[in-house]
Amino acid sequence: MKSGFLEKLISRIDRLPQEEMQAILLRLVREKGFFEQVFEAMEEGVIVCDPEGRVSFINRAACGFFGLKADQTAGKALEEVIRGFRWPSQGRVQGTVSRDMEIFYPENRYVNYYLRPIDDGEAGGPELGSVMLIRDITQTRKLAEEQIESERISALTMMAAGVAHEIGNPLNSLNIHLQLMERKLRKADPAVHALVSQQLEVARSEVQRLDFIIEQFLRAIRPTRPNFEMGDLNRVIESAVNFLAPELKSRRIAVHLRLHEGIPLLRMDGNQLKQAFYNLIKNALQAMGTGGALTIVSDLTDYDAVVSFEDTGKGMAPETVAAMHDPWFTTRKTGTGLGMMIVRRIVREHGGELGIESQEGKGTRVTITLPRGPRPGRYLESGEDAGRQRPEAPGVIDV
Repeated sequence: MKSGFLEKLISRIDRLPQEEMQAILLRLVREKGFFEQVFEAMEEGVIVCDPEGRVSFINRAACGFFGLKADQTAGKALEEVIRGFRWPSQGRVQGTVSRDMEIFYPENRYVNYYLRPIDDGEAGGPELGSVMLIRDITQTRKLAEEQIESERISALTMMAAGVAHEIGNPLNSLNIHLQLMERKLRKADPAVHALVSQQLEVARSEVQRLDFIIEQFLRAIRPTRPNFEMGDLNRVIESAVNFLAPELKSRRIAVHLRLHEGIPLLRMDGNQLKQAFYNLIKNALQAMGTGGALTIVSDLTDYDAVVSFEDTGKGMAPETVAAMHDPWFTTRKTGTGLGMMIVRRIVREHGGELGIESQEGKGTRVTITLPRGPRPGRYLESGEDAGRQRPEAPGVIDV
């Protein structure tokens, strides 16, 4: 019913028969209940205000966006209900106002709202108030940011690949000349040989280190396609551990292997997975220094094979864990961040997921989940975002 009809009804209310009056009131109650149910069913937030900006109705979705309770908002100014919101400076809503907002409670998200006045639909009629419609744009904004980040990384990758190539050639030349100098040095005086050979060894060591960094960098930015074959996951884990066995022994780090012998053959690129496991073990070594324990576990779920690497190192703060998905992020002064970048790429190309859980002073656990085969579809439970449910424990992130 439009307000014009209601005004006429009010002016004639004393002349209406009781039965007709009851029928009209019943119709009004039903219409009010119907529209409230419609608004409550909407995923977009709806807030209705009077001309002064005081809340007269707020639906379930709007309460969820801003952490509100409907019965505690009635009659309050919208600026008081939504922290950070500013009512139009002219005191009344004139035309449509559309803005994006970032909100931090009850959770960090981005919303877009538009606010417009409502009247009785008749030309020159009085303003009845305003309505605010709110929609969640968090996912849209994240996708846009990811696209921008992807384009930025692509540009950096092209430039870095050229730089790495130009550095690699002089390094090869340096390595060759160091070898020639070492040969000539064998004929020199023993005292000179002892003095210079040590300096040559340092130079050769630094050249090899730079060469290794470039090799890892190029592998990260110009990945090769996986060569999938059916392989034994446990044997790949053991191979990566054996490769680093001398360093593990020299650092006095105990390795505990708990491998599930029932894991079936998986579709994998064994060499790439070995590289991923190698990088994770190296990270654990660097986190522990000298002494400690590394526990490597393989297991099965209904549809996945799971490998976890848990060290007794110094661990990481939650904000550090959250930054682990950033390209080239590292916590070491001499680190490149390429190791985790390579691990993440390999896991994703295998259709898997990578999770990191860490607490300062208590070590870090990295978990790789690899599909055993096609996964069936599933219904998402309430509260899950598109894709997968986020872990609730502090300091945990899927990357």
